[in-house]
Amino acid sequence: MNVFDYLTWRGDVPFSADPFNEVDGLVLSLLAYTDFGAIVPAEGEISLKEAAATFFERFPRKVVEARSGFTAPAPLLMEDMAAGARFRNTILADYINVVDKDNTEQLSAVSFLLEDGSLFVAFRGTDSSLTGWKEDLAFSYLSETAGQKRAVSYLEREAASFSGKIRVGGHSKGGNFAVYAASFCERAAQDKISVVYSYDGPGFRDEILRTDGYTRILSRIRHIVPEASFFGMLMADRAEPIVIKSTASGFVQHDGFTWQIVRNRFERGELTETALMMEKTFDGWLEEMDDGERESLFDTVFSLLEATGEESIKGVFSKKLKSADAVFDSLRGLPKDKRKEMLSLLGRLLQTGGRNAVSTVASVTAANLPGKKDGDKTNKKAGE
Repeated sequence: MNVFDYLTWRGDVPFSADPFNEVDGLVLSLLAYTDFGAIVPAEGEISLKEAAATFFERFPRKVVEARSGFTAPAPLLMEDMAAGARFRNTILADYINVVDKDNTEQLSAVSFLLEDGSLFVAFRGTDSSLTGWKEDLAFSYLSETAGQKRAVSYLEREAASFSGKIRVGGHSKGGNFAVYAASFCERAAQDKISVVYSYDGPGFRDEILRTDGYTRILSRIRHIVPEASFFGMLMADRAEPIVIKSTASGFVQHDGFTWQIVRNRFERGELTETALMMEKTFDGWLEEMDDGERESLFDTVFSLLEATGEESIKGVFSKKLKSADAVFDSLRGLPKDKRKEMLSLLGRLLQTGGRNAVSTVASVTAANLPGKKDGDKTNKKAGE
């Protein structure tokens, strides 16, 4: 079953009977994709029931159902949540939504006060804006992005006004923000955090993983990824991933609405060979570039995308031919050295991918050679 099935079958079970779990964290992290502008106060609160009623007065269910994109169903969660004892009395508070193109910043967050007396601080993942996606890639060459910095401030503000247990979470980039904020918030706030959920969120630069703040919060991080994860395996992360099953395939497994649930937990799985190869390819590619090269490449890529005249990733790819023409025109218009640099870096990506593909095929072939399994058993016994 998926999160909607979970709310139908388990939504009437109060936290007093079945404590907060990893699926509840995903429900709230997905709900954070809802546009709560002019519904949830920036400094104040509103009940879930009232927020749902106001939202669907403005956007009837048929309008929401007609929307496309993997985050489109998010508002529909409110109906089932408001109908069951588990989330019925939830309070929503302190909604923020910042998109700053000049500073390459996209951050949205909302806090949920639950009936068990705890607070769940949810950071929204990447929206469809080019600004949001550009900040995602900036993780690879900046020690701190504008969005991450604001996430720390938001968590500290919420913790300062709340004395109980705090859980933090987010899906996709929201997961990265959740872990970053929990790692770099002031110690008084960090001590209130019981768990941090990163649902297929990307990792960090190595220097982040060596900080005292990250080390202190590490045992409380739950890094949950689908079997074919790409986004959640980007960059480094010391938290061991919890791999789960999805009804989708490939990149589409990033969609949390496809994740499979058994009772009150996700159904466990194993990372696919493709996911492991993609991780090696991207990480290996980044290792071959310094920070300046990374920034230059991604700035160039996004300048090409912006040349299409579209403001969102969806807009770029919904007009394939027109956008492609604009991109290639823009590429041809780049200074010769910039164009050469970009083509060189893209060439290195293909080479890295090729090397990892060969390595993966070789390892899989070797693992399945006749007699390999027997040899493994012999070696294991000898080692024991």
